[in-house]
Formats: sequence, structure tokens, C-alpha cells
Amino acid sequence: MTGTGTTWTEESVADELLACEAERRDRPPFTDEWDGLDVETGYRIQDRNLQRRLDRGERLIGVKLGLTSRAKQQRMGVHLPFVAWLTDAMLLPAGLPVPQEKLIHPRIEPEIVFEMGSRLAGPGVGPVEAMAAVSRVYGGAEVIDSRYADFRFRAGDVVADNASSGAFVTGSIGRPPESLDLALEGVLVEVDGAVVDSATGAAVLGHPAEALALAANDLATRGHAIEAGWIVLTGGMTDAVLAPPGSSVACHFTHLGSVHLNGGPPAGSA
Repeated sequence: MTGTGTTWTEESVADELLACEAERRDRPPFTDEWDGLDVETGYRIQDRNLQRRLDRGERLIGVKLGLTSRAKQQRMGVHLPFVAWLTDAMLLPAGLPVPQEKLIHPRIEPEIVFEMGSRLAGPGVGPVEAMAAVSRVYGGAEVIDSRYADFRFRAGDVVADNASSGAFVTGSIGRPPESLDLALEGVLVEVDGAVVDSATGAAVLGHPAEALALAANDLATRGHAIEAGWIVLTGGMTDAVLAPPGSSVACHFTHLGSVHLNGGPPAGSA
């Protein structure tokens, strides 16, 4: 199903993405061969594969946003944010290493994470209403992965691929949203003991509340809402850093503590 000239369909793309994930292999973007894979089609594929995840026993626990920072949009050449699904299989307990045995080419990015206290349903949600639905705010890190070689894709490809989902971890410090100025909440990204990047919450669409509102409104067009108790990853604050075996990455937040991840042993090692 990877040869040039393949006639792709929503079903066959969904099949291939799950196969790539299971087999830890990447591939060229489908849009190299299928111009019809636009954002709307990508969301249908994403939803199709969510149902397959649920059918095999995973539990839906929230949503994530991708490409909410200008830095990430410029680097990836895709200039709009996306919404994707989080299941319990993506949750990485604190202290565990990057799951190299499950991922192809993981990268880590710092995130401001919301725990929802009440249901948030669009359309027409604004940032004030969005924040009123949040119970706690955490620092976190997403371990992104991609089923596309070299993270090369167009908008429809990455949407279909659940916005490069891999794994995520949240910190231990949760604060009420009214106690924080999230636009000014800073993060330092440290790799192997050296600070390599920094940002504030303003990197996420000007304020993480804007990302949350966007997610609620986008989901409403697909017949969904953000449910109470869900986790929302608001998008990478900085560009992602590589997370190979043996690496050490830390995301140090101003008021939300630190999140540490180590690259762990190589995939397939004893």
C-alpha cells in the first residue's frame, strides 16, 4: 500500500497510518500521491482511527492542539493549528522514559495543560468562557511522533495522523487558572543539562485560552465538545527537541514546576 500510483481512500489511509504506528515505520506523506487529502478529509480519517482505538480498548481522555505556535508553524510549513485526540494509551506516567519501543522518531515539546472542570461546547466560545471551564493548570510535555519521514507533511497529512500524537506527561503541580497569568508563564527547555530554548504562554496563539476556545469551536463543527474531566494539551510553546535514547530533557516552568523526561534505552534493547 506504499507504492507509487496507489489510489488512496480514507479507509486505506487510516489503515496505513495505524500499520505504520504498529510497525514503527515512517513513509512519505499521502499528499504526494493524493491531492484530495485536505484538512476536512484528514479529520474524517482521524475520527475513523479514534473509533478503532476505542474499539481495541483505549479510553478517550481529552484533546490536544498542534501547531499553535508561530515557531512550529514556520518550521513545519503548515500555517494553521489543529485539534486531535488523546487516549489513555498516550499517557506517560511521570518517571517513565520515552517509550522508544513504540515510537519512530520522538521529539519533546513543552505544553501548558488544562484539566477541565466543566463541559465546554462551541460554537462561539471565547477565551473568557473557555478559562471558566478549567479547573487546574499544569505544566507538561508532549512526546510527538510522526508517521511521515523527516516530519514532512501537508495539512491534511498531519490532521489524519492525529497531529503527530505519541505520548504526553503532566507535571505534579496543578494550580487554579485564576492564580496564573498564562500569557506570561515561562518555560525553559533543557537538553542534557544545557538550556536550548525558552518561551511564554503567549507563544500559544497569544494566550493558551485562545487555543482552548479554538478547540471547543473546532470540535463543535464535528459534533463534539470538550467534556468535564478531560485533559487539553494547548500546543507546543517552543520548537520540539529530539529525544533519542540516552538523552535527558527538562521543561522548567515559572510557576508550574518542572517536567523531566529521559530518552531511555534504545528500542529493542534488553
